[in-house]
Amino acid sequence: MALQISATNPEHPALLLELPWHLPLQEWPEQYLVPLPRGISRHVVRYARAGDEVIAVKELARRPALREYELLRDLDRIGIPAVDPLAVVTGRAGTAGEPLESVLITRHLGGSMPYRSMFETTLRPATMHRLMDALAVLLVRLHLAGFAWGDCSLSNTLFRRDAGAYAAYLVDAETGELHPELSSGQRAYDLDLARVNISGELLDLEASGALHPSVDPIEFGTEICARYEGLWRELTRTSVYPAGKYHYIERRIRRLNDLGFDVAEMQIEHASNGDTVTFVPKVVDAGHHQRQLLRLTGLDAEENQARRLLNDLESWMATQDDYTPGGALPGARPEVLAHRWVREVFRPTVRAVPPGLRGTMDQAEIYHELLEHRWYLSERAQHDIGLDTAVEDYIRNILPKARETLRPTTD
Repeated sequence: MALQISATNPEHPALLLELPWHLPLQEWPEQYLVPLPRGISRHVVRYARAGDEVIAVKELARRPALREYELLRDLDRIGIPAVDPLAVVTGRAGTAGEPLESVLITRHLGGSMPYRSMFETTLRPATMHRLMDALAVLLVRLHLAGFAWGDCSLSNTLFRRDAGAYAAYLVDAETGELHPELSSGQRAYDLDLARVNISGELLDLEASGALHPSVDPIEFGTEICARYEGLWRELTRTSVYPAGKYHYIERRIRRLNDLGFDVAEMQIEHASNGDTVTFVPKVVDAGHHQRQLLRLTGLDAEENQARRLLNDLESWMATQDDYTPGGALPGARPEVLAHRWVREVFRPTVRAVPPGLRGTMDQAEIYHELLEHRWYLSERAQHDIGLDTAVEDYIRNILPKARETLRPTTD
């Protein structure tokens, strides 16, 4: 059988032909290889250079190679974070004519590292928890798309930090199955495999002395299951909000925040009988919200203030007729809407509070306080009272008491 290269891009076969396909992968000369960290694998895997690209080459039998190639293409089509499939090479033969295994070629994810490699370094506990949160988000996204992984592990997952965000990417789809929808049993089985694999790899790292002493392998494997279950319940719960229940959206965001996830993206779908709300959480690094708010609006705030203001901005944008998620045409760009929100919502609201009553609070803190007061009043009234009513009540009932509390006492 002659050498065959099936590729997603017509330019790739010419570049790939330069690689030594007549040699088993483990015998490739160093001149073709790129030294990058990789996890453990049941197959031989190497990083190589093809033109200007770094590729991952995995040696396996022809049928599973073709199957995984198609599965990765399917995941790419539905927008799942996974490595990009580039080609499958079949019909390989050695120098003596002996048949060699086929190879699957994927594009190396720039700036990424296998999860296993990350745990071999000294990590702060908070960073380790964010890594696990990102992996839980990936598992939920896979299951929502109907994909049962069947082999989730620290070696089969890549971690990448991009502009403050923590994201996990699927690497190995060999054992995966794509269905229209997963049953509860399929999800539970896949999650249990992930727990066993993750704890097993952490125990292996612990035995070799590479794991930080503060990490409990069994506890971490169990924790990711708990994080997954909480996130799954909150994301799959159908919410149809009748008119005037704006504060229900805020309640939903707060639940996700309480779970440790930040709502960096939000979509509101309008239905004839109400608004169906779905969320996509993103695990973010410290300072992410400050940078995001400053970029979108020019407002400089503390991290917690910025997160609260961004939640309000996102909710407001989703109610605008010219808003398109992602900023795709013909909708207005998020930056344009953000500046409109500053001009039409943020500034008029802050200016409604008399300067003499603001004390030492800056504008971001004032708006944050008003949003909190609106939330409290809306929960009590069981309907959204609106910002104007919240401002009036805040000025009349809250600010005078706050000033009285701050006034120095005399004996």
